[in-house]
Amino acid sequence: MAARIQNLYLFLAGLFAIASIFFPFWSFSAGHLYLITDFSTSEIAEMQYAFACYACGIFSSLTAIISLSTILLYKNRALQSKLILLALMLFIATLFSGLTAAHFMNQHFQHIGGIITHKPEAGFFIILPEPLLLMLALKGVKTDDKIANAYKRL
Repeated sequence: MAARIQNLYLFLAGLFAIASIFFPFWSFSAGHLYLITDFSTSEIAEMQYAFACYACGIFSSLTAIISLSTILLYKNRALQSKLILLALMLFIATLFSGLTAAHFMNQHFQHIGGIITHKPEAGFFIILPEPLLLMLALKGVKTDDKIANAYKRL
Protein backbone atom coordinates (compact mmCIF):
# COMPACT_ATOMS: atom_id res chain seq x y z
CA MET A 1 0.00 0.00 0.00
CA ALA A 2 3.04 2.25 0.23
CA ALA A 3 3.33 2.49 -3.57
CA ARG A 4 0.60 5.04 -4.11
CA ILE A 5 0.69 8.16 -6.27
CA GLN A 6 0.02 10.48 -3.31
CA ASN A 7 3.26 9.27 -1.74
CA LEU A 8 5.12 10.61 -4.77
CA TYR A 9 3.28 13.93 -4.47
CA LEU A 10 4.05 14.16 -0.75
CA PHE A 11 7.70 13.24 -1.32
CA LEU A 12 8.09 15.91 -4.01
CA ALA A 13 6.36 18.53 -1.84
CA GLY A 14 8.75 17.66 1.01
CA LEU A 15 11.75 17.93 -1.30
CA PHE A 16 10.62 21.32 -2.59
CA ALA A 17 10.14 22.55 0.97
CA ILE A 18 13.64 21.38 1.92
CA ALA A 19 15.16 22.89 -1.24
CA SER A 20 13.52 26.25 -0.57
CA ILE A 21 15.54 26.55 2.65
CA PHE A 22 18.83 26.54 0.75
CA PHE A 23 17.96 29.04 -1.99
CA PRO A 24 17.35 32.79 -1.59
CA PHE A 25 13.72 33.89 -1.57
CA TRP A 26 14.05 37.48 -2.75
CA SER A 27 16.91 39.78 -3.72
CA PHE A 28 17.47 43.52 -3.48
CA SER A 29 20.14 45.44 -5.29
CA ALA A 30 21.01 48.86 -3.92
CA GLY A 31 24.67 49.18 -4.76
CA HIS A 32 25.16 45.92 -2.89
CA LEU A 33 23.22 42.68 -3.31
CA TYR A 34 20.99 41.75 -0.33
CA LEU A 35 19.37 38.32 -0.27
CA ILE A 36 16.41 37.17 1.78
CA THR A 37 16.92 33.55 2.77
CA ASP A 38 15.56 31.29 5.49
CA PHE A 39 17.33 31.54 8.85
CA SER A 40 19.50 34.45 7.78
CA THR A 41 19.72 38.08 8.57
CA SER A 42 21.69 40.83 6.95
CA GLU A 43 23.30 43.87 8.44
CA ILE A 44 19.91 45.54 8.03
CA ALA A 45 18.43 43.24 10.63
CA GLU A 46 15.32 45.04 11.80
CA MET A 47 13.21 43.09 14.23
CA GLN A 48 10.31 42.49 11.83
CA TYR A 49 12.61 41.44 9.00
CA ALA A 50 14.59 38.99 11.16
CA PHE A 51 11.40 37.51 12.63
CA ALA A 52 9.90 37.01 9.16
CA CYS A 53 13.09 35.29 7.88
CA TYR A 54 13.25 32.89 10.80
CA ALA A 55 9.51 32.22 10.59
CA CYS A 56 9.85 31.40 6.90
CA GLY A 57 12.59 28.89 7.69
CA ILE A 58 10.61 27.28 10.48
CA PHE A 59 7.46 27.00 8.37
CA SER A 60 9.43 25.50 5.45
CA SER A 61 11.04 22.96 7.75
CA LEU A 62 7.70 22.00 9.30
CA THR A 63 6.11 21.66 5.86
CA ALA A 64 8.90 19.29 4.82
CA ILE A 65 8.69 17.23 8.01
CA ILE A 66 4.92 16.89 7.82
CA SER A 67 4.91 16.09 4.09
CA LEU A 68 7.53 13.39 4.45
CA SER A 69 6.12 11.89 7.64
CA THR A 70 2.60 11.75 6.20
CA ILE A 71 3.81 9.16 3.72
CA LEU A 72 4.14 6.66 6.56
CA LEU A 73 0.55 7.16 7.73
CA TYR A 74 -1.10 5.41 4.78
CA LYS A 75 -3.18 3.18 7.07
CA ASN A 76 -4.81 6.13 8.85
CA ARG A 77 -6.33 8.09 5.96
CA ALA A 78 -8.24 10.54 8.19
CA LEU A 79 -5.07 11.63 9.98
CA GLN A 80 -3.21 11.72 6.68
CA SER A 81 -5.82 14.09 5.23
CA LYS A 82 -5.60 16.37 8.26
CA LEU A 83 -1.82 16.49 8.08
CA ILE A 84 -1.90 17.32 4.37
CA LEU A 85 -4.26 20.21 5.14
CA LEU A 86 -1.87 21.32 7.90
CA ALA A 87 1.00 21.22 5.39
CA LEU A 88 -1.07 23.41 3.05
CA MET A 89 -1.58 25.95 5.84
CA LEU A 90 2.12 25.86 6.64
CA PHE A 91 2.87 26.53 2.97
CA ILE A 92 0.64 29.60 3.11
CA ALA A 93 2.47 30.72 6.25
CA THR A 94 5.83 30.17 4.52
CA LEU A 95 4.80 32.23 1.52
CA PHE A 96 3.30 34.96 3.68
CA SER A 97 6.35 35.24 5.94
CA GLY A 98 8.74 35.35 2.97
CA LEU A 99 6.73 38.06 1.28
CA THR A 100 6.53 39.92 4.60
CA ALA A 101 10.33 39.86 4.91
CA ALA A 102 10.61 41.19 1.34
CA HIS A 103 8.11 43.93 2.16
CA PHE A 104 10.01 45.04 5.28
CA MET A 105 13.28 45.08 3.36
CA ASN A 106 11.65 47.10 0.59
CA GLN A 107 10.30 49.60 3.13
CA HIS A 108 13.76 49.94 4.65
CA PHE A 109 15.36 50.73 1.31
CA GLN A 110 12.60 53.17 0.34
CA HIS A 111 13.07 54.94 3.67
CA ILE A 112 16.78 55.32 3.02
CA GLY A 113 16.14 56.48 -0.53
CA GLY A 114 18.12 55.74 -3.63
CA ILE A 115 17.59 53.45 -6.54
CA ILE A 116 16.77 49.86 -5.67
CA THR A 117 15.76 46.90 -7.74
CA HIS A 118 14.25 43.78 -6.33
CA LYS A 119 13.09 40.49 -7.76
CA PRO A 120 12.03 37.02 -6.65
CA GLU A 121 14.74 34.39 -6.60
CA ALA A 122 14.87 30.60 -6.92
CA GLY A 123 13.54 29.95 -3.40
CA PHE A 124 10.29 31.71 -4.29
CA PHE A 125 9.80 29.67 -7.46
CA ILE A 126 10.73 26.38 -5.79
CA ILE A 127 7.85 26.57 -3.31
CA LEU A 128 5.20 27.41 -5.89
CA PRO A 129 4.42 23.76 -6.91
CA GLU A 130 3.94 22.70 -3.28
CA PRO A 131 0.21 23.53 -2.95
CA LEU A 132 -0.58 21.74 -6.20
CA LEU A 133 1.32 18.64 -5.08
CA LEU A 134 -0.34 18.70 -1.67
CA MET A 135 -3.82 19.07 -3.20
CA LEU A 136 -3.12 16.18 -5.57
CA ALA A 137 -1.99 14.08 -2.61
CA LEU A 138 -5.17 14.98 -0.74
CA LYS A 139 -7.22 13.97 -3.77
CA GLY A 140 -5.36 10.63 -3.85
CA VAL A 141 -6.10 10.02 -0.17
CA LYS A 142 -9.79 10.77 -0.75
CA THR A 143 -9.82 8.34 -3.70
CA ASP A 144 -8.25 5.63 -1.53
CA ASP A 145 -10.85 6.30 1.13
CA LYS A 146 -13.67 5.89 -1.41
CA ILE A 147 -12.17 2.63 -2.68
CA ALA A 148 -11.78 1.27 0.85
CA ASN A 149 -15.35 2.22 1.79
CA ALA A 150 -16.72 0.65 -1.39
CA TYR A 151 -14.79 -2.53 -0.61
CA LYS A 152 -16.25 -2.62 2.91
CA ARG A 153 -19.79 -2.51 1.55
CA LEU A 154 -19.27 -5.74 -0.35
